[in-house]
Amino acid sequence: MVEEGDSLIVLETDKASMDIPSPFTGKIGKIAIKVGDTVSEGADILVITTESSAPVASEEKVEAPKASAPAPAAPVSGGVESVKVPDIGGAEGVEVIEVAVAAGDKVKEGDSIIVLETDKASMEIPAPKSGTVKSVSIKVGDKVSEGDLVLELEVEGGSAPAESAPVAEKAVEKATPAATEEPKASTAKAAPSADQSAVLSEPSRKVHAGPAVRMLARELGVDLSLVRPTGPRGRIIKEDLHAYVKAAVQKSVSAPVATATTGSGLPTVPDQDFSKFGDVEIVKMSKIQRLTAQNMVRNALVVPQVTQFDKADISDLEEFRKGLKGEMEKQGVKLTPLPFLIKAVAQAMVANPSFNVSLMADGETYVQKHYVHIGIAVDSPAGLVVPVLRDADKKSVVQIAKEASELIKKALDKQLKPADMQGGCFTISSLGAIGGTGFTPIVNCPEVGILGVSKADIEPRWNGKEFEPRTMLPLCLSYDHRAVNGGDAGRFMTFLNSLLSDVRRLSL
Repeated sequence: MVEEGDSLIVLETDKASMDIPSPFTGKIGKIAIKVGDTVSEGADILVITTESSAPVASEEKVEAPKASAPAPAAPVSGGVESVKVPDIGGAEGVEVIEVAVAAGDKVKEGDSIIVLETDKASMEIPAPKSGTVKSVSIKVGDKVSEGDLVLELEVEGGSAPAESAPVAEKAVEKATPAATEEPKASTAKAAPSADQSAVLSEPSRKVHAGPAVRMLARELGVDLSLVRPTGPRGRIIKEDLHAYVKAAVQKSVSAPVATATTGSGLPTVPDQDFSKFGDVEIVKMSKIQRLTAQNMVRNALVVPQVTQFDKADISDLEEFRKGLKGEMEKQGVKLTPLPFLIKAVAQAMVANPSFNVSLMADGETYVQKHYVHIGIAVDSPAGLVVPVLRDADKKSVVQIAKEASELIKKALDKQLKPADMQGGCFTISSLGAIGGTGFTPIVNCPEVGILGVSKADIEPRWNGKEFEPRTMLPLCLSYDHRAVNGGDAGRFMTFLNSLLSDVRRLSL
């Protein structure tokens, strides 16, 4: 079934190509032509059974319309002629989607001057003669019909009609691609591969391509001015588009892999000669430093990250911790605020499982983890490392303190094994006594959350009757917004604050 205006066939001459639309709405009964056939005006194309109010449907024979040929031949003496929209199958108010020439341009007979597009098809209008464009009467977006003025063309005088010089036309066919593109390389040099030569080094001023090729180029996002044409008279054909895309893919694959400190496709920061400003030395980054830089760039580019800031009142926790300090030292346990933080985060993850997931690469699924392993960011002599404390939700604060101390010591002594840094569900990055009131930690993929901890400080807090000094701990929660939303983060932070503010809740 076809509707009036649907494209039936596409015809192409050496000069231009055009879609032939259906003149009727109905059902195709028989097709009289095939790809590769040569047709002329009046040739049978197909038979359509049209719908009508009569008891018996009528059959209509569709014939090839008059080709979109140029207007009558130009006089040999030359002069300025008006170029108008030719027969476009009776369509009215057709939109101009491209104007390929401007005043002062020289065109040859058959060069595309404008491209028209209806809801069903698009077609090029070729220059009827060779000459110089004096003025252009339409612009992109205008609506035109048959007979509307396109441009004024100063025809080249004294040129013989093309039909009387077939040999000259053949010569032009061979010479045009080379003349309108880049000069060929010397035969002494190795010729580029077919795929490399599919891309022009500089955009071509004039592009000759049929509607089907232009539509495919728009779908692929290809700039036709960079595609090397191999069709008749320098026209771009579909095979040229395929070669261009293949060359682009090969170039992308063979391009040097981005360095650790850059992202794929991003420009690098150019090196400078710093020695002219003073004494310098070039120091090679350690493997850990290079991997950290690479991971940080990847995580920063891939993760749509949000950071939420809050402060936890740890006054009672600090009083409790300091009260146990002497007893814990006798047992060989160094009880810092970190074990309490790890225990609190582990419980918060159990209560808020949306933070205990990893997204799959397919973008449609995620892994829900039923274990809680917490990573601890350590500033080691070799660089930033993240040892992982396993099953933190099932261990007491004292157990966590012992294991965390052992992991940190191994990190500082460069004795961590790969297994010690794998399997984390969430990371804690604590600046502790180093200082600062807050920062934005980068999510450590494939985890979806990280907690940044800054230096605690004494601040005045209103208790309902008066201000009193309280120990406040700045917390910075960064999360992957693809897996965690603001509501999840708010509940996580509220629950975490409640545990840190009342140390008794850690035993529940």
